[in-house]
Amino acid sequence: MSKSSYKRVLLKLSGEQLAGKFEGGIDADLGAWLAQEVKKVADNGTQTVIMVGGGNFARGAQLAGHGIKRVTADQIGMLGTMMNALALTDIFESQGIPTRCLSNIFADQVAEPFIHRLAEKHLEKGRIVIVAGGIGRPYLTTDTAAVSLALELECQVVLKATKVNGVYDKDPAKFPKAHKVDRMSFQDAISDNAIKVMDKAAMGLAMEHELPIIVFDAMQANNILKAADGDTAGTTIS
Repeated sequence: MSKSSYKRVLLKLSGEQLAGKFEGGIDADLGAWLAQEVKKVADNGTQTVIMVGGGNFARGAQLAGHGIKRVTADQIGMLGTMMNALALTDIFESQGIPTRCLSNIFADQVAEPFIHRLAEKHLEKGRIVIVAGGIGRPYLTTDTAAVSLALELECQVVLKATKVNGVYDKDPAKFPKAHKVDRMSFQDAISDNAIKVMDKAAMGLAMEHELPIIVFDAMQANNILKAADGDTAGTTIS
């Protein structure tokens, strides 16, 4: 393990990323590729917690309305994260990577309950821990849940996987000359409404507890390893 490696990291994956080449659901081939990328991190001696989103199945904020309460819509979103976590756990295990699925919503027939000591035990035994159900409460995104979970499990950094390789001063999809920022402060990230890579509540919680966030493209080979190794794989917000 290199000297700059983090001992324990939290990797936040969105549901849209897990859909891969499909418009919805899970791309199992992409899941197998991600498993091997995460294995590189584990082989390097870094413990890994994964928080998954559920947008490839359902988005609470989009479902709310037309008779569906916001609380119910968010609960449907949590069930979407459960499907992703269960599928990824199987895919990782099929690749020979010891993995456990823990849930923040009551689902004892399909996953272990998220208990702090149980998660710690799995991590210390070298297993990947995938957490489903977000934070288990409505009105909070899986980004905020990821930061909360990282703090609870004493992760040293949140690796926020996105479709772009970091934070830009303008939208790179609209402005070809947009400039990538390697490092920025939480104050700048929160105050700039153009930065939408992570919700403001999540960044505010990370800022309060001085937990760095690395925004990077996880779909490039070795980028998860680089980010977990303290390398500049994207943009570091701290």
